[in-house]
Amino acid sequence: MIQRKTIHHRAKRHIGKFMVYGLLIAGSVLFISPLLWMLSTALKPIEQTMSMPPQWIPRQAQVTIDDQVHDVSKVQVIDEQTCKVFLKDSPGQTVVVDRQQVTKKIAPQWQNFSQAVDSMQQFPRYLTNTLILCILTVIGTVSSSALAAYGFSRIEWFGRDKVFLLVLATMMIPFPVVMVPLYSLFKSLGWIGTLKPLWVGSFCAGAFNVFLLRQFFIGIPTQISESARLDGASEFRIFWQIILPLAKPALVVVALFQFMGTWNDFLGPLIYLTDQEDFTLALGLQFFQSQSGGTQWHYLMAASLLVVLPIIFVFFCSQKSFIEGISMTGVKG
Repeated sequence: MIQRKTIHHRAKRHIGKFMVYGLLIAGSVLFISPLLWMLSTALKPIEQTMSMPPQWIPRQAQVTIDDQVHDVSKVQVIDEQTCKVFLKDSPGQTVVVDRQQVTKKIAPQWQNFSQAVDSMQQFPRYLTNTLILCILTVIGTVSSSALAAYGFSRIEWFGRDKVFLLVLATMMIPFPVVMVPLYSLFKSLGWIGTLKPLWVGSFCAGAFNVFLLRQFFIGIPTQISESARLDGASEFRIFWQIILPLAKPALVVVALFQFMGTWNDFLGPLIYLTDQEDFTLALGLQFFQSQSGGTQWHYLMAASLLVVLPIIFVFFCSQKSFIEGISMTGVKG
């Protein structure tokens, strides 16, 4: 009887694990499918990007005529046995052939990436502007948020908790509410048309990042700071040499969030930038899509994939510290 219950319990546990793994795999496929479709479209020729039914794997149609293989740009079915093919090497020339003469091979168009960069013309300039903004905003956000969080968590002063609640309340203010006043302010300063409105504000700590770092700082034992004070260390030295090294995982989380936010930001550059040479990658992609009469989807997806890859690379490089920072902040909060 006991053995039967044990077998039943093991079977139930295995079924539960199987269901959990199945849901995780299904969720992973669901979330990664847009990225796979982007990659698939980036490797297709233009005529296959909008084909019905959709094709995941890029293929090149070929036809053999007089023992010579020709690439085909379009196949038009005439009847069950014959079809009309449009030859790539002879634009405008069509040949009626047997449908069995037409074959297809897997042919990813890797040159789409280089051609997309060439079509955008100022892609290196967009990339440089975006990297400059990312570096400046990460430095500003991490430094200002860490200082503010240290003041709210490790230093006692009158009204600290009330001021902190006021800071958290600013998270409920959406950007469209302050968009017009900020634009008027930057216009009066003469910053419209420059990168300054996009990075200067990062040196004023944001509420979410302050909250995240404060929760982490609270979990660091106060005895460490008290021992340092007894040894004659100043408050800034305690912050710089003791607290910050211990808070490295949380700082990585803040830096990664800010990097991703700046890299993907579209509304800010759209509002404040006027010169094409100052455009970021997100704004450059939108400009590239609208500058021609019809959207060249294979080039657009190739350029978009080049924009997305650095984010994926940065996340995987900092994945360990990111997960550690998130989990430790949650536990200590």
